[in-house]
Amino acid sequence: MEAVSYHSDPNCDTAVGEPHRRKTVSIRCLRRSELPLQTIALARFLIGKIIVRELPSGRMAGRIVETEAYPPRDPAAHHFRGPTPRNRSMFLRRGHAYVYFTYGNHFMLNVSSETPGVGGGVLIRALEPLDGIDQMERHRATTRLLDLARGPGRLASAFQIDRQVDGIDLCAPGPLWLGILPPSRNPPGGEKSLARRLGISPRIGITRAAHRLLRFYERGSRFVSGSARLRA
Repeated sequence: MEAVSYHSDPNCDTAVGEPHRRKTVSIRCLRRSELPLQTIALARFLIGKIIVRELPSGRMAGRIVETEAYPPRDPAAHHFRGPTPRNRSMFLRRGHAYVYFTYGNHFMLNVSSETPGVGGGVLIRALEPLDGIDQMERHRATTRLLDLARGPGRLASAFQIDRQVDGIDLCAPGPLWLGILPPSRNPPGGEKSLARRLGISPRIGITRAAHRLLRFYERGSRFVSGSARLRA
C-alpha cells in the first residue's frame, strides 16, 4: 500500500486507508484558528472535514457530509434559554464537543461554534466512513456501509459517542477530534468544487424555526441522511 504523508501536528496526526482506494492518507488536526468564528459559517466549513474517534480497540474516521447550524438566539436550539448543566458545552469556545441524549435511545454529536459564554452549535448529521469500518459494523450490527453513519443517531452509535466525550476539545489530541485531509486528497477542484456541490435546506425533525435554511450537505453523496429529495 502506497503511503501519502502529511504532517502538521505530530501529536494529532493519523493515517487512514480510504475504502475502495489503495493509498493510505494522513489526517491532521484542525487548528481552532482555522474554524470560522460564526455558527452558520462553521456548519458550511465542516462539510468535507473529518471526525476521528480513538478507542482502545482501534481508530475510526469518517468524512462529514451533512451538518445543521443552531446559531445564537435560535428558538430551535438547546441553548436558547441559557446555559444549564445539560447544555453548558454549547457555551464553550468554538471547537468543543456537545453531546446529548435524545428520543430516549441515541446520542447526538455537536460542535460548539461561538465565543466563550455565547451559545451556538453545529449538529454533525452524517459521515462517510473512511477507517475502522469493521469496528463500525460491530457497533451498528450491520455490514451495510450506507447505514453505518447516515444520520446523527447512527453516527453516534457507530463511533461510540456518548456523554463521556461531552465538552472535550476537538482541536487537540484525545478520544475524539476534528481533522482535515491533505489538499491532494480533496475532491477534484478542491474547496471551490465542494462549495459548488454544497446543498442547503431547512433542518430536519424540528418544529421551531423550521423554515430556516440551516442544513448543509454534500449534494449527491450517498451518505447524506433523509430522503432522496433531501440528498439531491
